[in-house]
Amino acid sequence: MWWIYALLSALFASLTAIFAKVGIKHVDTNLATAIRTTIVLVLAWGIAFFSRKQISLQSLTKQNWLFLVLSGMATGLSWIFYFKALQAGKVSQVAPVDKLSVALTIILAFVFLGEPLTAKTAAGALLIIGGTVVLIV
Repeated sequence: MWWIYALLSALFASLTAIFAKVGIKHVDTNLATAIRTTIVLVLAWGIAFFSRKQISLQSLTKQNWLFLVLSGMATGLSWIFYFKALQAGKVSQVAPVDKLSVALTIILAFVFLGEPLTAKTAAGALLIIGGTVVLIV
């Protein structure tokens, strides 16, 4: 089932790039990111509320809070730089370079989380890195 969610994530990430490129025309990218973030905030809280699977905020540990805050900050910075890149470049170049995050995540998951780095996974990461270099050069 996880792969269905992952495919849907990829689909919506793709649509994000297309919609954003059109939406940021003649718009400050920081303002565009703020608008986008507000929509995500409302959508996420709506889904959490209507799923009736909310847990008490008091049950979150300090570690939960720390890493969720750090994740949120990383997401915000990612979006800010993504919008700046989209405004300056072509979607067909920016979006694939942004997906270099996949290869970086594989490496960071190995280093920090101790996830296995198989030959297949390493080869996939190297292909992504190679493709990114081709698009940049």
